Amino acid sequence: ENGLRLGLGFGSVTVFMTKFALFSLTVIASGLFAQAQDKRPNILFAFADDWGRYASAYAAFDRTPAVNSVFTTPNFDRIAREGVIFTNAYVTSPSCTPCRSSLLSGQYFFRTGMAAILQGAKWDPSIPSYPLMLRDSGYHIGQTYKVWTPGTPTDAPYGAKEHEYESAGTRFNRFSQFVSAAVAKGQSIEDAKQVLYDEVLANFNSFLEARPDGHPFCYWFGPTNVHRRWTRGSAKALWNLDPNTLRGKMPTFLPDVPDVRQDLADYLGEVLAFDTALGLLIKRLQDQGELDNTIIVVSGDHGFPGFPRGKTNLYDHGTAVPLAVRWPGQGKPGRIVHDFINLMDLAPTFLEMGGVLPADVMTGKSFANVLIGNEDGWVDESRSFVVTGRERHVGNARDGHLPYPQRAIRTKDFLYIRNFKPDRWPEGNPYDITETTEPSQKELETDTGATFLDLDAGPTKAWLVKNRANSEAKGKHFYDLAFAKRPAEELYDVRHDSDQITNIAEDKEYAKIRTKLSKQLMHILTEANDPRVSGDGSTFDKMPYTVETGLKR
Repeated sequence: ENGLRLGLGFGSVTVFMTKFALFSLTVIASGLFAQAQDKRPNILFAFADDWGRYASAYAAFDRTPAVNSVFTTPNFDRIAREGVIFTNAYVTSPSCTPCRSSLLSGQYFFRTGMAAILQGAKWDPSIPSYPLMLRDSGYHIGQTYKVWTPGTPTDAPYGAKEHEYESAGTRFNRFSQFVSAAVAKGQSIEDAKQVLYDEVLANFNSFLEARPDGHPFCYWFGPTNVHRRWTRGSAKALWNLDPNTLRGKMPTFLPDVPDVRQDLADYLGEVLAFDTALGLLIKRLQDQGELDNTIIVVSGDHGFPGFPRGKTNLYDHGTAVPLAVRWPGQGKPGRIVHDFINLMDLAPTFLEMGGVLPADVMTGKSFANVLIGNEDGWVDESRSFVVTGRERHVGNARDGHLPYPQRAIRTKDFLYIRNFKPDRWPEGNPYDITETTEPSQKELETDTGATFLDLDAGPTKAWLVKNRANSEAKGKHFYDLAFAKRPAEELYDVRHDSDQITNIAEDKEYAKIRTKLSKQLMHILTEANDPRVSGDGSTFDKMPYTVETGLKR
């Protein structure tokens, strides 16, 4: 009932194929004839720096009224409404370079050598990357703003400067700073915003104009405005987003106080700027008649920066990201899918969409079969978990430039984390107040090097440090959640603890679950040749660190 009988002309041989297998054969065949008659779809990938799972489309899935209920992302929501929204999308590592290395290569971050770390990262050009594989098959590829690590060399996974389209500039990356400065000089908010919107379109237009006739395109739109530092008060000033609407809706590991609500609201303002730019790209494609031949994928590279238990952490607020895919003509629109997606799965998915076979070394798995179906909920039973991890973020965060090695497995009901070096500080060494004076408020808000280097500087970090002894504000509670050392094993029952606050790893009631998840995680890491579990596991400890800075003392 679910299959098709397909005669391929091999005498009496008859092949039975599922809908997906027939689809795979079709796209691969189309790739073979790409140069003669290339009808393959375009691919637009909109990927925001430091954008966690914050979009208004997700408000319906939050257990209680939360952050996603206070703002609206109409363009992301449109992609979800006309395509598929995924409720369980995760990055392999909550730090920009390892996450992007994994996404581009279609492999776990720990398989990418020195590309698995932030500072000191180096791309190995022998590792296949999906953009270059699509280019070699006939796709016109290009990027605007950030793809891999800052200062991308010519042997990086998107190739040399010829694929960069930034002729109109990169000011959008400093959205609130630019607009706020222009307004201070007398320009209207809308006029100042329009300058940046024009830049986005001009860069995209230059990419489209460079496209050879008859070739499909693959474009990466990667602004960094959602990354710190944004302008304090910009949420209200530029987007009419009142921080007070967040009262009572904050994640439970964040103090519900004015400074932190303001900080989070300003972050959401940058998400709104990204969403507006996404709408401009959609309209441009629509005006050109290309929208219905373009697959649009929208996501982010990890959780929010400068907030504890977000970026650089393996809790959901660090690793869970938004993901919506619009693929015209494939599957029922408006689907809600709960299958676990690891963003390394995007590389083989993009390749399959473009009729190119994934590289053998890719550990990611295409989810094109999920996209072309009509089912909601849990679709592919093999997608019941994701594995995430972390090594080094800021190189000098700990003495000896040592990483904080972690691996985790997330299932529908549980999050299990293995901390390989629990004697190390998870967010970097604390400021040593015995050697010098305590950092000022300004340093804590603007200088990540002031203390706990793996947590970006900002008002929330400043509040946590300054109020650590404030018993009335539960300062020590929030400070310890952010910075205290963690045990070798953590286990959270996400059915009752969505923010992953209460560690039940030592609870006898959950002993069997802990043992099962620990064995499953270690088996997966062993099968994937994770250097952290092979040999003495010190590969990442010994990686060189080249940035000539040390801990601030």
